[in-house]
Amino acid sequence: MMWRPGFWLLAGLLASAGMVRAQSAAVSEPALKSALFFKLPQFVYRADEARDRPLSVCLLGGAAYVSAFEKLAQTPIDGRPVVFSRLAAVADAGRCDFVFFAQAEAGQADQLVKKLATAPGLTVSDVPGFARAGGMVELVMGAPGTPVNILINRKAAKAQGIEFNAQLLRLAKVVEP
Repeated sequence: MMWRPGFWLLAGLLASAGMVRAQSAAVSEPALKSALFFKLPQFVYRADEARDRPLSVCLLGGAAYVSAFEKLAQTPIDGRPVVFSRLAAVADAGRCDFVFFAQAEAGQADQLVKKLATAPGLTVSDVPGFARAGGMVELVMGAPGTPVNILINRKAAKAQGIEFNAQLLRLAKVVEP
């Protein structure tokens, strides 16, 4: 089986996330989750995706994530330039390929998921219960010394024509709403 180099980076990030967090105050939780978020496009497929245009990555809320997103957006993903946008409202998310809802938006998680049910982008959040509520990917910090867990709602993703690489599905936990 041929394993993509990105898989090893993602696996390494997952395996060492807790260790990095416990050993170094220099790597914050938002920076770690941002790094995982920016690896997801390598493991997500859309049959109708135009690979000849920049990848649109958006953030709603979460001031703590802005610096990491701005830095990570400077590096192409799968050879595609990345355009980062900070969203003022959920209504703007329809133009995004990947949308991250920060935990600061937790109070509106159910409303956000409902409003984005027909939006074309992959929805990702660190809000507890996001995947079970209908979001597509949830990033969950474990106890210190344990890796970040990835929860995937395949049903919500399939409704938008989004599929996940089998390698990611082996590392993640698939949840049902």
